[in-house]
Amino acid sequence: MTASQPVILGEMPSLSKLYVNAAATAARRRILGTHAGPLLPACSHEVRGVKAEVANLTAYQHLIGETASDVLPAGFVHALTFPLAMSVMNRDDFPLPLLGMIHLNNSVAQYRRIGFTEELDVRARVEKLRGHRAGTAFDVVAEVRAAGEDTVHWRGVSTYLSKGMFLPGIDKPSAPSAPVSFTAPDPTALWQLGVDTGRAYAAVSGDFNPIHLSVLTAKALGMRRSIAHGMYLASRALADVGAAKGDAFSWDVAFEAPVFLPARVALDISTVEDSDGAWQCSGYVAWNPRSGRKHFSGSVAAL
Repeated sequence: MTASQPVILGEMPSLSKLYVNAAATAARRRILGTHAGPLLPACSHEVRGVKAEVANLTAYQHLIGETASDVLPAGFVHALTFPLAMSVMNRDDFPLPLLGMIHLNNSVAQYRRIGFTEELDVRARVEKLRGHRAGTAFDVVAEVRAAGEDTVHWRGVSTYLSKGMFLPGIDKPSAPSAPVSFTAPDPTALWQLGVDTGRAYAAVSGDFNPIHLSVLTAKALGMRRSIAHGMYLASRALADVGAAKGDAFSWDVAFEAPVFLPARVALDISTVEDSDGAWQCSGYVAWNPRSGRKHFSGSVAAL
């Protein structure tokens, strides 16, 4: 089976069932001490004719600070594709434990606006298994097309780290160079994130990963407290960039330190315009205003 022969699913998988299955798989592997080899599944998963639910879309837009409209935010499209990505990572031949994955970065290309009434074909696969100094990393590639068409309208690449997992035959890279020092600029925004931020985003995205929900569930997976979803933070920064980005843009984010809840997060957005004053791109960076530690940074640019 190859990536050109997707496994067609009849409907979008249930994230709650996928998390339950992931917990059962982790328990089984701890008892049996066995797991798949150091190869990623070669196939992709696809669901055809997917439509967004307008109530969920509106709730999502309100949560991240977008104006309610009939256009799917790029982060909402990521949430729409996420169950398929999870289903690939739930396969028996996926070699890493799903629970406790750390989100390292995201790169999205949105080629046109996507309306909530559109029927979409959604596909996801995993690729590029590689060593990381703290474990094993890989990419999840998700693509969205109009139903029955070949042209990709939205493509996202999410890089995840399975911390502490070192698969045989995959070498760790050499130690990274010294981190670049960070001097916090004057913020353009200050977010107040309550302890329930993870649960609120889970309710609209369906991502009920235990590390986001409560202190108890986060501690069960080795976290000292619950943390905010990376895509919630990135989507909120994208919303703060505003409508100037237009309908076709690239969007990148790199996560450096988790945001433990509750939290205050400082954000700075810098914008570049051409000689005529038209928007070209924006960069953003977010940090802890008390410690000065950077949480994440990224950019948005016209396509």
